[in-house]
Amino acid sequence: MKWRFITALMSVTLLVLLVQDIPLGFYLQQVEHERIITSLERDAFILAGRSEQALETSSTSDDAQLIQATKDYRDAGGSRVVIVNAEGTAVVISDDDQADLGTSYLNRPEIVEALSGSISTGHRFSTTLNQELLYVAVPILSGTEVLGAVRLTYPDYIVTNTVNNQLGLLSLVAVIALLLAAIVGYIVAGSITRRIHLLQRATESLACGDLNTRADESTGTRELRSLASSFNDMATRLELLITQQRTFAADASHQLRTPLTALRLRLERAQDLLETDPSGAAERLSAAEAEADRLSNLIEGLLLLSRTEASHAQREIVDVAALTRGRIEQWQALAAESGVALGYEGPLSLFVIAVPNAVEQIVDNYIDNALSVSPAQSVIEVTVRDAGETAVLQVLDRGPGLSLEECSRAFDRFWRANSDRHGSGLGLAIVEQLARASGGKAWLAPRPDGGLIASVSFDSSQN
Repeated sequence: MKWRFITALMSVTLLVLLVQDIPLGFYLQQVEHERIITSLERDAFILAGRSEQALETSSTSDDAQLIQATKDYRDAGGSRVVIVNAEGTAVVISDDDQADLGTSYLNRPEIVEALSGSISTGHRFSTTLNQELLYVAVPILSGTEVLGAVRLTYPDYIVTNTVNNQLGLLSLVAVIALLLAAIVGYIVAGSITRRIHLLQRATESLACGDLNTRADESTGTRELRSLASSFNDMATRLELLITQQRTFAADASHQLRTPLTALRLRLERAQDLLETDPSGAAERLSAAEAEADRLSNLIEGLLLLSRTEASHAQREIVDVAALTRGRIEQWQALAAESGVALGYEGPLSLFVIAVPNAVEQIVDNYIDNALSVSPAQSVIEVTVRDAGETAVLQVLDRGPGLSLEECSRAFDRFWRANSDRHGSGLGLAIVEQLARASGGKAWLAPRPDGGLIASVSFDSSQN
């Protein structure tokens, strides 16, 4: 990964340099051509001014100063100078070899254009010199009369060499930029890959069963810190789930073992008494049936708790008051058989947010627990009240109650009070799980004047 990152960074850098330098090279060449043309035009006009008097007197061949000026200009700038009269005949040239002196230049388009009074610039291949040349030709004027023309030629390879030197410097800068990109890429990639390798090792360690493995969230880029944080959240959740599963399996195994053992012993005893003591055998079978019912209830509670933990049901808006009154009506007959009254106090409607069927199951578990401990002729009070941002549902009984310590332990799986001999120890655990899944909270508290207050809160739908 490191080398792929470095290669990608260098490729991007090279692409940027190419996209930048290629147009820049053409631009530099154009700029250099324009600079040379401008310079040649300026120098040509200077020479034209110096040539005006000589052409008026027709004594250019004897003007030693003009001839020397053209040669000095040639030596200083590298340009070839040709001065022609109005007939297009060369009267001054900057060559050491004066063989072209007196030659007609009317076959040169730039000379013809200059003699017509216009400035001529160009770029063409010279068959005479066998090279590319830049041309500048300007008229020599005396008032409105054209006395002749000055032509300067400049080798194009000098321009090319100048541009190439500039491009060479740019290439050096490009190479340095690539090297810097490689160094920066190596450093950055090393830091990133090192963090990724650490995260990979943490993942492998977690996969091998080390639930205490955590990634370092304090170093690295923001994205890597966020990834490490997500990994740690996942690891914490996974540790919790595995711990819960292990605890669940251990508790379930322990809790199921007791009724199964009792059931087996009663069945064996009943089998031994079938012939000698039929009534005793029937008693043992009745006890075995009770153990079977207890076992069935325990298994149903375990399955319900497992489904509740695994559920990811979406919360919905429900009427906690209406649902509570509905469940009270269903429990009225059973409560009457025990000589216990069920009362409701609260609004006709109160809407909260909860997972489906949570309110009904919580009310059922609370009332079931209250009925199991309530004495005859007592009243189980069920209340629903609006507490602003939350709604609170409470079930108050007149049973033996629980201490503060017992209230804090009551929601643990398989925990049962000393007064509870028939429960599975899962009802309140289910209540707590349903409340948490709904975004609420469940709790117990001793009743000041005797009994227990079982409460649960839900978020109001108006928040």
